[in-house]
Amino acid sequence: MSASLREPTALPHGPAPGAVVTPGSATALLDEYRPGTDRFLATPHRTLLGRGTAAEVPHDARPLPDRVRDVLDTRRRTGDAAPVVVGSVPFAAEAPPALAVPHAVRWAPPLREDPLVVLPAPAADDEQDQWQVRPVPEPEQYGAAVAAAVERMRAGEFDKVVLARTLELTSARELDLPAMLRRLAQRDPAGYTFAVPSGPARTLIGASPELLVARRGGRLVANPLAGSAPRSTDLAEDVRRAAALLDSPKDLHEHAVVVEAVREALAPFCRYLDVPARPTLVRTAAMWHLSTTVTGELADPGRTTALHLASALHPTPAVCGTPTDVAREVIAESEPFDRGPYTGMVGWQDADGDGEWVVTIRCAEAEGRALRLFAGAGVVAASSPEAETAETGAKFGTFLNAVGAAL
Repeated sequence: MSASLREPTALPHGPAPGAVVTPGSATALLDEYRPGTDRFLATPHRTLLGRGTAAEVPHDARPLPDRVRDVLDTRRRTGDAAPVVVGSVPFAAEAPPALAVPHAVRWAPPLREDPLVVLPAPAADDEQDQWQVRPVPEPEQYGAAVAAAVERMRAGEFDKVVLARTLELTSARELDLPAMLRRLAQRDPAGYTFAVPSGPARTLIGASPELLVARRGGRLVANPLAGSAPRSTDLAEDVRRAAALLDSPKDLHEHAVVVEAVREALAPFCRYLDVPARPTLVRTAAMWHLSTTVTGELADPGRTTALHLASALHPTPAVCGTPTDVAREVIAESEPFDRGPYTGMVGWQDADGDGEWVVTIRCAEAEGRALRLFAGAGVVAASSPEAETAETGAKFGTFLNAVGAAL
């Protein structure tokens, strides 16, 4: 099993070989984050902090990649030497994005290379009494929705759907988003940690394990994840769960469906695309995931930006289902809430078309003294309501740990 274990995928960016990396430069950006005006994103190979808003990406009938390119080109013509769009795109294609060019962007090496990231974050252990927690829907209702979807799949209506549930957390105190962000980053410093405005007085905050796609020049990397198992604090049990996931017919089938969809979406843009035959494992603090690293060489880098690739992929079967149109209908019928930015994408793109876009999972939306947490599970014909309810419960753990709450 050890030969199949990999850390989350990293695009070959970052400091040049032999470059001096200043300890604390990445954590300094993390510590300087301020909600409302700042946009923070940490990836396995860079840390970004955007200050203020110089321009926003409009919401109109043009394709999103064209709107982003127009905004970046306009900023460059007006004297911004290195404009970058940062923010989030919602799950629903018809909903407006929350993308903007900051007034100033600062970059640093990745958090995982900063030795100061291991310093203690503000403790959350004493915050248990801060929260009132309300599940939407209740676990029993969620299990019933899973059972209904399984029955329809066994009847041949569709192949897969990703069903989500939420936790609504209400605090007796003001939310300390910088402290939450620090704890999320410290829990998984090799992942993708983010905090960006998602609407008026709202902040999207989270720590995703999944790269949707990244582009640098003529190269791309995508890292679909599908098929999961909760981690265990017992080492022997943790290893057993990882080995079982690698050998699970249900999870391997679910993963293969997603990888094939990624191949079909990216192939038209590429002169070369490498898709490994079998998945590996990626671990986070809370979960094991089946993972495939897809790499490719673009046929026309001048016309194909990172967001062109991300838009072609979104939504993958890993966050929606198969067929996509039917899965969207089942989601709308089954989930008693609007996903908003959840299972959309969050990331950045520069004026040359390079960028990184991450699947927006393991996240919450903060507004006032309230947090709405999201978690979903891929439902196939072999799924059980009990297992999928337990999986979503385990996925809530990433954020519950960061805020000092519990189910």
